[in-house]
Amino acid sequence: MQHYLLTAIGGAIGATLRYGLGRWVQDALDRPWFPVGTLLINIVGCLAFGLVMGLVDAGRDVTPEQRTFMLVGICGGFTTFSTFGYETLAFLRDGQIVPALANVALQVTLGLVAVWLGMTLARAA
Repeated sequence: MQHYLLTAIGGAIGATLRYGLGRWVQDALDRPWFPVGTLLINIVGCLAFGLVMGLVDAGRDVTPEQRTFMLVGICGGFTTFSTFGYETLAFLRDGQIVPALANVALQVTLGLVAVWLGMTLARAA
């Protein structure tokens, strides 16, 4: 039962952070042509996930409860991969092939780089 509660609390935190960052980006860029907020959220989420897993891989004391809270809860509530899928399909539906391909290429490539960077930073700490 404890893991469910940790997931719920972490998810609420992650979702609130996602909403705030997404709104801030949209307001700051005044309705950009590209889903920059989603991209940024996914990259930051991947970086955070990589940092936690890098600590685990480095043998740092990260309890199963902490992993559940941070990875399933906060990162799960924060990242917006389903939104990424919807936005990509919306581009395709509207015949906007270049933004759709750019969205896929940037999200996947930068996400993988962010996970690697997070793990590398955690191992160096």
